[in-house]
Amino acid sequence: MARPDKAAAVAELTDQFRSSNAAVLTEYRGLTVAQLKTLRRSLGENAQYAVVKNTLTKIAANEAGINTLDDLFAGPTAVAFITGDPVESAKGLRDFAKDNPNLIIKGGVLDGKALSADEIKKLADLESREVLLAKLAGAMKGKQSQAAALFQAPLSKFVRTAEALRSKVEQGGAGTPAPAEAEVAE
Repeated sequence: MARPDKAAAVAELTDQFRSSNAAVLTEYRGLTVAQLKTLRRSLGENAQYAVVKNTLTKIAANEAGINTLDDLFAGPTAVAFITGDPVESAKGLRDFAKDNPNLIIKGGVLDGKALSADEIKKLADLESREVLLAKLAGAMKGKQSQAAALFQAPLSKFVRTAEALRSKVEQGGAGTPAPAEAEVAE
């Protein structure tokens, strides 16, 4: 490969590292082309899976300001560049690795922070961003309903008490209003 081609490859990888929210390094040794195609589909729309050269990728990662991945560039390496929800892609990698033990998750980076293979598996166990936001919205709505009920309680209690007194006065006739008025004052 000529020198300008290597420089272009490094520049492209550097751009991918900079524009990605996360990057996960894997070892793909023993996977067929068909299995790699299936893996790419399982990662979702917001991830790009690329087989890379270790030396060029290490240079690109360092140029992008990611120095924590240097130890992971050994053996055949492929990188999943994730631009969207990292949980969805981490689940895709985890599930594919369960079915295909030849795929080994080495580690990665999420928003500039290094992740071990175990941390990526924990990330995969999280619910997706949309589900977490829906749960948060539901909890906030529930708290608002509780607050509204709390503010309405004294008024409801007063109305029920007044209605009970009114019905007591109506049942007791005209001679018993004095005790009912005394109860209202309390």
